[in-house]
Amino acid sequence: MDQAEKTETGWRGSREGWLEAAYAALATEGVDAVKIMPLAERLKLSRTSFYWFFKDREALLQALAEMWEARTTTPLVAATTDYAETETEAMLNVIGCFLRAETFDARMEFAMRGWGLKDAAILARIADADTRRLQALTAMLGRWGHSALDADVRARTIYLVQIGYISMQAEETLETRLTRIPNYVEIYTGRPPMPNELARFRARFAR
Repeated sequence: MDQAEKTETGWRGSREGWLEAAYAALATEGVDAVKIMPLAERLKLSRTSFYWFFKDREALLQALAEMWEARTTTPLVAATTDYAETETEAMLNVIGCFLRAETFDARMEFAMRGWGLKDAAILARIADADTRRLQALTAMLGRWGHSALDADVRARTIYLVQIGYISMQAEETLETRLTRIPNYVEIYTGRPPMPNELARFRARFAR
């Protein structure tokens, strides 16, 4: 059996494998690269294998959008309600979310915003996510005693700084970012974090 026959009749892969391949194509080349045949070639699988897991390309794109939500909006909103004894600790929870790819996939966020420039439905979905993220940040600040206007402005400051990092593809070492975090926390909340809070925060990122 030659390689072409093996590819056509062999293992079908998995839904997760197809989705991760689509993610890699989206992140490196943009949405136009998310096509069934190139993904099949990348996975060394038959084109027909795709249809065991997805109805069509549109279903795959929908799954990618859902993956983005799960890797960005869901954990960020959750971080705004994580347990914290002080406002500065609550802010460190949010900042910590942004610092880990596991809890805020900046690579996918960047790719989605590029996709949104070509697709009105995706752009609307991004706008909705922006609104929900800002509402969660604003609500968190409100729970810590900020007025409605103050909470709104501070939430926008937090969020737009982070999206700016992503949009500019700013590259900083983790240590550089950690060094700046006490100042960010003070700007965002109006008060600096306590040394013990910073020590616990840094411990999360110890290698």
